[in-house]
Amino acid sequence: METKMLKTGQTRRAFLRQAAALTAGLGAAACGASAMAADEAFPHSSGSERISARLPANACDCHMHIYDDRFPWAPGAKLLHPPATVAMYRRLQQRLGVSRNVVVTPSAYGTDNRCTLDALEQLGASARGVAVLDTGVTDAELVRLDKAGIRGLRFNLAIGSVTSAAMIEPLARRVAHLGWHMQVNMSNDELLANREMLSRLPVPVVFDHFARIPLQDSASHPVYAFVVGLMKDKRAYIKLSGAYLSSKAGAPAYGDVAPLARALMSAAPTQVLWGSDWPHPTEKHKPDDALLLDLMAEWAGSGEQLNALLVDNPARLYRF
Repeated sequence: METKMLKTGQTRRAFLRQAAALTAGLGAAACGASAMAADEAFPHSSGSERISARLPANACDCHMHIYDDRFPWAPGAKLLHPPATVAMYRRLQQRLGVSRNVVVTPSAYGTDNRCTLDALEQLGASARGVAVLDTGVTDAELVRLDKAGIRGLRFNLAIGSVTSAAMIEPLARRVAHLGWHMQVNMSNDELLANREMLSRLPVPVVFDHFARIPLQDSASHPVYAFVVGLMKDKRAYIKLSGAYLSSKAGAPAYGDVAPLARALMSAAPTQVLWGSDWPHPTEKHKPDDALLLDLMAEWAGSGEQLNALLVDNPARLYRF
C-alpha cells in the first residue's frame, strides 16, 4: 500500500509539472481564468484535484486560521486577510480528506479569541484551538477556554505581536495544570536568545513552520540542533507547515524543503505535526494544498510515519 501511495503521488506530481508548463504557455488571461475558477471551488487554495495519497482515519490539520468579518481586527493589526470562514475551510477538508483540525488565532485579532472560539463551536469535537493571550488573563478565563477546546498559546513574534517572549514562561506555569503547550514563531536570533527559557518550560514547546530553520546547511545550524534536541527529549514538537515560506525552489516539488522535512521526521518521529497554514495569510498567490499534502505523505516515506504525523502525534498533544 505504501509503495502504491508513493507511486500514485509521483505520477500526479509529474502530471502537475506538465500541466504547469502547458499553462505557462497559454498566456496570462487563461492563467487568470483558471485561478479564478479554482479559487471559487476551494477558496484561498489553488488547484482543484483531490489528494492522491491515502490518508489514515482521523488525520489532523494542526495549523490553520479562520478569518470572519463578524469579528473586528485588533488595533494596529498588520497581517489582515479576506474572509476565510468555517464553511470555506470545510470544503478544503473534503478535498484533502482530513477530519480533524486545530484553529490557531491569527495575529490580526490580537488577544481577542472570539473568532477562534466561534469556529470551535461550529466545528465541534473534531477541532481544537490555540489562543493568543497576555499575562492579564484570569485563571477563570483559562478554565473557560480549556473547556471550549483551547490546548495552547501562540507567540507569533516573527512578524510582530501583542505578546512578548517575556510572557512565555509566566503563562506556561499558569497553564501547565491544564495540559497546554506554548507555540512559538520566532526568528532564528530570537529563538537562540531564548533557548534557556524555552528549555526549562514546564509544558511542551511547539515550533511553527519548520522552526524557521534555514534550508541551506540546516543540519549544521544551531537552531536545528536546539530544536531537535528538545524533540528527542520529548519536550517539543515541530509543525511541518508552510513549506512555501522559505523555499527558493518553489512549487511543485519544493525540493529544497524535502531534506529538512525527512530529517526532522527521522530524528523524532513522535514529535512532528503537519499543518496546512490555510488560508496562507502571507501568500498573495495561494499554494496548492492537495499537492503540499501529497508531498508531505511522500516525505514521510511510510504509512507508519504518516499515521504518526497525522493521527497519533496530534491526538496526544491536542487530546483528541
